[in-house]
Amino acid sequence: MRVVLKQEVRGLGRPGDVKDVADGYAQNFLLPKGLAIEASAGELKRVAQERASQQAKQDRAHEDAETLAKRLNAVTLVFKLKAGEQGKTFGSVTTKEIADALKREHRISIDPRKVQAEPLRALGVHRVEVRLLTDVRAHLAVAIEPA
Repeated sequence: MRVVLKQEVRGLGRPGDVKDVADGYAQNFLLPKGLAIEASAGELKRVAQERASQQAKQDRAHEDAETLAKRLNAVTLVFKLKAGEQGKTFGSVTTKEIADALKREHRISIDPRKVQAEPLRALGVHRVEVRLLTDVRAHLAVAIEPA
């Protein structure tokens, strides 16, 4: 019997998957528990439309991330910190401060967890990676100057 899974079934598949299973397994377990529905022509068409809309949504998100990455590659943030004689700063620039500065100065809202950097403690220009998606990354410049 062909069924369309409504929920994830361990060892069988994820929601939206179309699977061939034994008649007894479908009738006695999957269908009564609401884990799957019988794969009719209309249901298969609905699953195909759902997959197509999900793919379109992912493509839009990827394009938006690529555009944002281009904007971020051109950004340079400047922080002023008190520093000692050898270029060591008193304090550091954290990922939260970088995300706040992006929002305040460039109107770019980024989750601080996506900024991949250790706290910056030295004077100079640092390249900081921002992971927007698993395959889309941007690098922005963070300049730390003495106050």
